[in-house]
Amino acid sequence: MSDREFGGNDDLSLPKATVGKIIGEILSTDPGVTFAKDTRDLLIECCVEFITLISSEANEIAEKEAKKTIACEHVKAALEELDFQNYVPAILEVAADYKKQQATREKKQTKIEQSGMTEEELIRQQLELFRSATDKFKDTQ
Repeated sequence: MSDREFGGNDDLSLPKATVGKIIGEILSTDPGVTFAKDTRDLLIECCVEFITLISSEANEIAEKEAKKTIACEHVKAALEELDFQNYVPAILEVAADYKKQQATREKKQTKIEQSGMTEEELIRQQLELFRSATDKFKDTQ
């Protein structure tokens, strides 16, 4: 896989602070161990390459199925195809947790719902605003 396929990896990265925080959480169990900044940057490059590899393979699998959206099963198949089967149970668990969170999260209200007015009241208010704007425009003529 070449960098040319993805327009070069210069554009792709992960937030250094977030990666640093994850590393800190992992190393907190082993006091006295530190992680050099250049090592963190190397880890970020490796992660980006891994993500690129998996997403590219998942995209190919999705395209073979004539799908335009990469789904969880495509990522699972990509991991298996690239001999990363040991990651499959973890991603399926994360995917199930995500689905559960999405099902129980509060739905955002639309502006119409937030207004607390009925559709008829909103239409009446809109017509009044149009009339008012038209009257103001005619007064300037």
